[in-house]
Amino acid sequence: MRICVVGAGAIGGLLAVRLAKAGEEVSVIARGAHLSAIEAHGLALVEEDGSRHAVKLRATSRIADAGAQDLVILGMKAHQVADVARDLPALFHADTMVLTAQNGVPWWYFMKHGGEFDGRRVESVDPGGVIADHLPVGRVLGSVVYPAAEIAEPGVIRLIEGNRFSLAEIDNSKSPRVESVSRAFTAAGFKAPVVSDIRAEIWTKLWGNMSFNPISALTHATLASICRFPLTRSLAADMMAEAQAIGEKLGIRFRIPIARRIAGAEAVGEHKTSMLQDVEAGRFLEVDALMGSVVELGRITGTPTPAISAVYACTKLLAETLGAAKGRLKVEAGPAG
Repeated sequence: MRICVVGAGAIGGLLAVRLAKAGEEVSVIARGAHLSAIEAHGLALVEEDGSRHAVKLRATSRIADAGAQDLVILGMKAHQVADVARDLPALFHADTMVLTAQNGVPWWYFMKHGGEFDGRRVESVDPGGVIADHLPVGRVLGSVVYPAAEIAEPGVIRLIEGNRFSLAEIDNSKSPRVESVSRAFTAAGFKAPVVSDIRAEIWTKLWGNMSFNPISALTHATLASICRFPLTRSLAADMMAEAQAIGEKLGIRFRIPIARRIAGAEAVGEHKTSMLQDVEAGRFLEVDALMGSVVELGRITGTPTPAISAVYACTKLLAETLGAAKGRLKVEAGPAG
């Protein structure tokens, strides 16, 4: 299978190395020092156990140079998809599949959804409809990404934990094409089930991301600290309750209670969320995909979101402040005494 990973960062790079190592014909779209390192030395992956392997693959900064592909994997963050949408058709032949691998509510959420909101665009993740205009929904496969990874240095990806990518047609049908992607991912060492309700799984992951991530970014607290501090534990529960009300109006069944979801986060321990890590590193915050989209779905369904909206406003301003200053923010221990 000819596969192009557009955005060979942490998750995209993980997929690229594993798929290439499994024998797929993989190319990557990257930029800057990361691209230079890949061109010079290949793309390396450090596994959870510390083992390391590298693959040589075609790398370029120009999407048009990669040629027609059987599968395009969008490995960048949600806010970056619109920036490449106009260039993606250069990768397409008649049957090219496009796998979305972003956190949060996807731009295609209401596409092939059924019901009163079928076909409606989610403005917060596809402003102006740029993505929908250039990426035909018939090509799209959905996924829920569970691994955590990072770019350890240019050209080197480090897997922190996780091995599952849930895959699906966005109308939840089982098709030969999504099963072919599942087989390729499985051969590359991933758990890659084809799931029957991709939106329910999106909400299960989003439930934690849209509450714990921004609270962590604002307070610089770990998951365990958020869950053990009564006020933030209560705030997370309120946010989850609002999100659950939205999801249920959209036909989602939440299979675990809020208290159990919070207990699961607490059990992770002294872990910094990805959004807090982005604050400390001065990276763009995924505020709209994780929170703005939920507020928008609240408006669409007529569901009040006072807790989510308040935390969203503060987190959005934090993102704007850091972005304007090109800064980062980290709490460090002061001098003794």
